[in-house]
Amino acid sequence: MVGSAIVRKLESEGFNNPILRTRKELDLLDQTAVKQFYIADKPEYIFVAAARVGGIHANNTYRAQFIYENLQIQNNIIHYAHEFGVRKLLFLGSSCIYPRNAP
Repeated sequence: MVGSAIVRKLESEGFNNPILRTRKELDLLDQTAVKQFYIADKPEYIFVAAARVGGIHANNTYRAQFIYENLQIQNNIIHYAHEFGVRKLLFLGSSCIYPRNAP
């Protein structure tokens, strides 16, 4: 997906030490865990492609839950990026977050 493509591009440009975490390794909904990540790993650049997503059916069925969790994820990441002096942050959103007939 997009995150994997970013990693491939960075590695092709000579960035050989990306700090990667799976959902199982770092729960971005857990504010304390996110803070501990910043303390332990001290990232300078953050590329955020993580989100709570589903297919069309899940997105329609769990709209409120998905937006709530995605807001928690973004708030945790952005808050601590600012607090710990991250140099650059790229935050990507999925096209699935927009309504079907969005202008």
